Amino acid sequence: MKTVVKPGAQAGFGGTEVDSSDSYAGKSKLIGPVPNIGHQTRTIHLNAIERHPPIVGTEPATGDVLSVRALAWPTEDATRACAAQLASHPAIGDAFIELHGDLGAGKTTFVRHLLRALGVAERIKSPTYTVMEPHEAHAEGRDIAIYHFDFYRFTDPREWEDAGFRDIFAGPGLKLAEWPEKAADLLPQADLVMRIEADADETRHVTLHAQTPRGMDLLQ
Repeated sequence: MKTVVKPGAQAGFGGTEVDSSDSYAGKSKLIGPVPNIGHQTRTIHLNAIERHPPIVGTEPATGDVLSVRALAWPTEDATRACAAQLASHPAIGDAFIELHGDLGAGKTTFVRHLLRALGVAERIKSPTYTVMEPHEAHAEGRDIAIYHFDFYRFTDPREWEDAGFRDIFAGPGLKLAEWPEKAADLLPQADLVMRIEADADETRHVTLHAQTPRGMDLLQ
């Protein structure tokens, strides 16, 4: 795995180019079948994952069970396919998705593919230094507000209130948060928690945890 020296230079999956202005995009060939998001389902209990209380009115998934799915993305084409599947679901328009993973794991790359699949045509910049980048898309017959957060450099909780982040999370729209642990006490419960790990051959191993009814819908 390539060494990553700063968050602004997060590596992609070594696959097809996402944006002509993205310096990290490279080339690779498809080395395996595109994974189906419907495979490898298991369940765990809520107390297996610690969650901070929500700041807005999200509800836990029915009962005390979380849906968990494990995926493997051997190439960027597999990443793109997974993003397209999520983008096609009506529930994505108001979902809150947390993205966890080390520097270079592929969090921003996945977000770019998801936004492209939703129809965002403009350049998709990493919000590492701006904390939040807004976008707009039109899908499922309606306009969707999208907010891409990166809390890697987040240090002052007062910025949360001053920037109006509380209002954003309380309102409609798709919220995507990288490094959510940096603002853990301020964030509501995510509908879907995505954890990405990269191995030596650049295959990404992904675990998806649904924490709300909306999150459960996204995994179907």
